[in-house]
Amino acid sequence: MKLVTIVVPEGEINLSSITGSFEILTRANDIWQKMGNKPMMEVRIAGFVPELKVDDGFFSIKPININDIEKTDLLIIPSVSYDIDLLENNASLIAWIKEQYMGGTEVASMCSGAFLLAATDLLDGKSCCTHWNLAPDFRRLFPNINLQIDKLITAERGIYTNGGGYSFLNLILFLVGEYFNREVAIICSKIFQIDIERSSQSPFHIFRTQKNHGDELISKAQSYIEENLSEKISFEELASKLAISRRNFDRRFIKAVGNTPVEYLQRVKVEVAKSTLEKGNKTVYEVMNEVGYSDDKAFRGVFKKITGLSPLDYKARYFKESVLV
Repeated sequence: MKLVTIVVPEGEINLSSITGSFEILTRANDIWQKMGNKPMMEVRIAGFVPELKVDDGFFSIKPININDIEKTDLLIIPSVSYDIDLLENNASLIAWIKEQYMGGTEVASMCSGAFLLAATDLLDGKSCCTHWNLAPDFRRLFPNINLQIDKLITAERGIYTNGGGYSFLNLILFLVGEYFNREVAIICSKIFQIDIERSSQSPFHIFRTQKNHGDELISKAQSYIEENLSEKISFEELASKLAISRRNFDRRFIKAVGNTPVEYLQRVKVEVAKSTLEKGNKTVYEVMNEVGYSDDKAFRGVFKKITGLSPLDYKARYFKESVLV
């Protein structure tokens, strides 16, 4: 029998990531038993607080005392609202998570729960993912972690993480497959109607330009790039205009923005293309030209690399022509 513990941090919690995980795992255990097997899993909800009220007090969680759990096989950290007090307010929980992992427990974090997991230092030198919108804060706080913002799930040395929002459902299905088997995971995916094959959060990523880095020269470069998307930009010439060597320009750009100049240009172009495709009033070819691509193959390749979808598939998914009744 495997003991699974869903922890309850202090702070604003995505309640669905707790209740959803509990419901799917217990249902998986029921399915497993109906197949003629002995119970595989016991799921508990535990924390250092006797009660936590969430969503303006409409809901409350009453976890068991986490100190009563000596050893758990799988520890799940739910999605939380990240703020500057999160890590300090959960110092005891962070220490407990690390102690459990060092004793052989596997750990899974959902969305912003990765901040609590990262604070244990267990992710240093490893890969993980979290919600794409939290990437700047995460990278600033934890520079030694390889953040894979386009991935939906990572799994490394008994540590599992996933992207944002309700994609925790995909992580739970993944864990069902690991702890039970794929057949049970598929049955759960059908019962709860979750797409089991999702592997990327790229189609949902909104690229937000990093401008609060304090490097005025790089801010000028960013503005130039954004204002000249339809033109062919030479970064050698841009560096020369800004009176800086190309090598130093690239170094400062990466430090300030987190992308190389070429990556930044590609992401800005694709973000503009996505926005235009969502409106649906222009063809892929017209959009391609507007963002400065003349090579159809190159545009489609970059677009798919960043979003995980072809331009045509992206338009089909996010543009729905209104119907007047």
